[in-house]
Amino acid sequence: MLIGFVVLYLVLSIGIGLYAATRVHSAADYITAGRSLPMIVVVAMVFATWFGAETVLGIPATFLDENLGGTISDPFGAALALILFGLLFARPLYRMKLVTLGDFYRERYNRPVEIVMSLAIAASYLGWVSAQVTALGLVFNVLSDGAITTSQGILIGAAVVSLYTLFGGMWSVALTTLVQMTIIVAGLLWISYLVGGMPEVGGVAPVVEHAAAAGKFEFWPAMEWAAIVTFVAGLLTMGFGSIPQQDVFQRANASRNERIAVWGTVIGGALYLLFAAVPIYLTYSATLVDPVMTTALLAEDAQLVLPTFVKMHLPLAAQIIFYGALLSVIMSTASGTLLAPSVTISENIIKEMMPQHRMSQKQLLLVTRAVVVVFAVLVVLYSLWSLESATSIHQMVENAYKVTLATAFVPLFAGLYWKRANSFGAGLSIVLGFSAWIAMEFIAPEAALPPQFVGLIASLIGMLAGSLGTRPRGAPLPSMPH
Repeated sequence: MLIGFVVLYLVLSIGIGLYAATRVHSAADYITAGRSLPMIVVVAMVFATWFGAETVLGIPATFLDENLGGTISDPFGAALALILFGLLFARPLYRMKLVTLGDFYRERYNRPVEIVMSLAIAASYLGWVSAQVTALGLVFNVLSDGAITTSQGILIGAAVVSLYTLFGGMWSVALTTLVQMTIIVAGLLWISYLVGGMPEVGGVAPVVEHAAAAGKFEFWPAMEWAAIVTFVAGLLTMGFGSIPQQDVFQRANASRNERIAVWGTVIGGALYLLFAAVPIYLTYSATLVDPVMTTALLAEDAQLVLPTFVKMHLPLAAQIIFYGALLSVIMSTASGTLLAPSVTISENIIKEMMPQHRMSQKQLLLVTRAVVVVFAVLVVLYSLWSLESATSIHQMVENAYKVTLATAFVPLFAGLYWKRANSFGAGLSIVLGFSAWIAMEFIAPEAALPPQFVGLIASLIGMLAGSLGTRPRGAPLPSMPH
């Protein structure tokens, strides 16, 4: 019966996505939803940007394996990125009336910078989308009691997400996310209420006290140079590295006005940080209700603790709500992050390669949909490889933003806030940042100062040296808020 309800939910999601396709009449509709979305939809989409497999499965698993400090990159770094984007980047970027973030690098610098940055941004999504698809495979495996392997589940999940993203684009992301986020919030809060009423749990306070006694709320690093650097780098890899991302940008850019673009992003980021505590609470409660099960799963894969606990200890109605909510968070995240790199590649790479950019809206829409299919195939292949190499969802997410931290963040920030930033500085920033990051990955991947953070520092040096060493030739500074 449970699997039947899950199938029904998947069919409903596809139906909503296909309905959204009726509102797509051009590439602009497909990519930005006509820049017409209200506050509640933008908040829901921003909240869903990272409230996915990592939040429900990966973060609680890291909390159990380590402690609260182990989650510094997500949710803390992820929420920081959303809030900073809203406060510092959303308004000036919205005023530029861009289609993609890659467009900014072209208008502010030049075409070569646009190409390199667009490729870097698109490449960063491979690990992120694959994390969501891998989580779908894990869910189907648990739901079917092993009848569906994780690999088969990956194929099923990728097919479902690709189908409604392919036709509906940003409208599909908007409508399905609004429905899915409602299920997530209501479902997880109700399940928390049920779990809190169990005799072994006794409410939120006993769980918090037990976790504190076990040292799980240790957050700040030891007062040692290496530990502090590693901690800060973990925060900034997500906090800065995920700012120059098309999925974050496209959610703000689809807003009805710049006020919604700013505050919808900030509110969505704050809600993400607060609500990320719910899966942690539920997963730690599982250790109190069934310590034998959780001990066994911790030795195998801590990501399975929460879904297995729900299936073994909660009534059917709660199971249906939980798995519906879990599928909701994963698919809403996966759809937006599948669309983002596809749009970037079609708009900033393929379209710009056409003679005099002569491509009609209909042709561009067709190309974008074709890229969605190709990228989905790459995601499946990467997911299956990661499964074989035993890469965790948390690791896949953390790895996704290394390239953008090392190459894209400094040119974006400097392009908006420093008049002297120019094309030569941006180019040198990218080359030094990328080279330093890759070199350190081979020379000292486990160093106290992570390779991507070395790349960030090198990128900053390149921007300063390149821009100050040449006459400023950058485009005019975008209109800034007063």
